[in-house]
Amino acid sequence: MPEEPTTPTDPASSTAPAPSARHTELLEAAYGYALEHGLADLSLRPLATAIGSSPRVLMFLFGNKDGLVRALLARARRDELAFLDRLGEHPGPGEDDHRLADTVEHVWSWLAAAEHRPLLRLWAEAYARSLVEPDGAWAGFARATVDDWLAVLASHQPARERDGAAGAADRTVALAVLRGALLDLLATDDQVRTTDAVRRQAALLRGGL
Repeated sequence: MPEEPTTPTDPASSTAPAPSARHTELLEAAYGYALEHGLADLSLRPLATAIGSSPRVLMFLFGNKDGLVRALLARARRDELAFLDRLGEHPGPGEDDHRLADTVEHVWSWLAAAEHRPLLRLWAEAYARSLVEPDGAWAGFARATVDDWLAVLASHQPARERDGAAGAADRTVALAVLRGALLDLLATDDQVRTTDAVRRQAALLRGGL
C-alpha cells in the first residue's frame, strides 16, 4: 500500500507549517541521491524508488519537480554556509594583513579534500544551470553563492581595506582563483597543479611574489 502524505509544504507561503519528520527524512534521502547522481537528469520515479517513497508523495511534499530541486539546492547551500560559518569563527593564526591569504589556503584545503567532491560537483552543476536557466528552479543560486563567499572573504580582510576598491578587487580575485581551481580540479583531478596555483595566489596576496 502506498504511504500516505502527512504535511504539505508551500514554498511560496511565509506561513507554511514546519516540515514534517517524513518531509525532512525524504529531503535528506533525496539529497544523498542527488550527491551521487546529480540533478541534470533527475526523474521523480527512479528517485522515489531509490529513497523508498513514491512520485505522488514527493509531489505532495514539494509541490512539483522544480519545488524539489529548489529544496535540494537549499539543502546544498546549508552545507556550504555551515562551512563558511565555521570559517568565520576561526579566522586563522596569521597576521592581520595576511588573513585573506591564510583564508584562501584554508578554504582550498577544504575544497580539495576528496570527501567533498560530491557536494562540490552538485554545487558546480547548480551554479552553471542557474546561469543558463535564470528563471527556473535554479534562479539566484549562482548570485547567492558569490555573495556568500565574498562576504566571508571580506570578513577576513583588515578593516582598513575591507570597504575600499582595492579590498573588493583582492577578494574578487581570491574568489575567482578558488572557483577556477575548483572547476579545474573537478575536471582533471590534478590536485598538485591546482594547489600550487592557489598557493601562488596566496603568496601574491601576502606580497611575497
